[in-house]
Amino acid sequence: MKRTILALVGLAVCFFAIRFTPFFPAYAQDAEWQKVDEALGRKPAVSDDVRRYGFPRSDLSVTLDGVAIKPALALGGWVAFKPAHGGAMVMGDLVLLETEINPVMAKMIASGLEITAVHNHLLRASPATFYMHVAGHGDPVKLASAIHDALAESKTPLTVAAPASPPPAVDLDTAKLDQIIGVKGQPNGGVYQFNVKRRDPITQDGMPLTPVGPMGVAIAINFQPTGGGKAAITGDFVLTGDEVNPVILALRTHGIEVTALHSHMLDEQPRLFFMHFWANDDAVKLAEGLRAALDKTASTKS
Repeated sequence: MKRTILALVGLAVCFFAIRFTPFFPAYAQDAEWQKVDEALGRKPAVSDDVRRYGFPRSDLSVTLDGVAIKPALALGGWVAFKPAHGGAMVMGDLVLLETEINPVMAKMIASGLEITAVHNHLLRASPATFYMHVAGHGDPVKLASAIHDALAESKTPLTVAAPASPPPAVDLDTAKLDQIIGVKGQPNGGVYQFNVKRRDPITQDGMPLTPVGPMGVAIAINFQPTGGGKAAITGDFVLTGDEVNPVILALRTHGIEVTALHSHMLDEQPRLFFMHFWANDDAVKLAEGLRAALDKTASTKS
């Protein structure tokens, strides 16, 4: 009897060890990730178990209301890989010209990748830019190769050039902006960027989309200095349905234009909507308007 009980206990321990021990598939080895880096032609930014690869459209000269848009403000395409279900899940947001959409889409579909959204983020930009959200699951090297081959149908730079000069300083009172927005921002390519987390967990196919910034489900706010304490702002609010119109009202009340409202994914929980915005005005004034909008959301504030 005692041996039977010990055997059952042993089986139970094994079950729970298998059930609840994190799964580290073979592809997560450094050598395999090196193949992903090689397929995409660049190194990632690594956050926890997510590897995010940037594809900025540094080849484009885009202007909006007289402002020359820096890639870090609104032209920063990306894809992120996360271990999932014995393989990897990939999500991304690719910046494309109108003529590039269908050739890139055709390659994506032929490789088994999913298109989850195609839309604008900005209004009045010249040339007009569009944003293709993609998703997939499987072997990460094959996914990376498919993404590379699809992007080759566009003029997206597929090699990383050494920067010609250091990025310009962000000529804004960033400490004041941090205080108003409620989180610490980070400079990137002459742009001051914020990622504001939501309090509610976000999942897709049962997988937590964490960390939220690299996975594209944090509220993104970008400030590009335009001189004299002014800044152009854009980004996207990540919202549940009941937050959409209160945020629209808060932004419009503070002189911030709402430029797009749409989904980025197909089966996330909770259902999310992404609201893009634009303004070019006094940076502190705009930060206060953004803070008023953030106060209508279930977002964190340090």
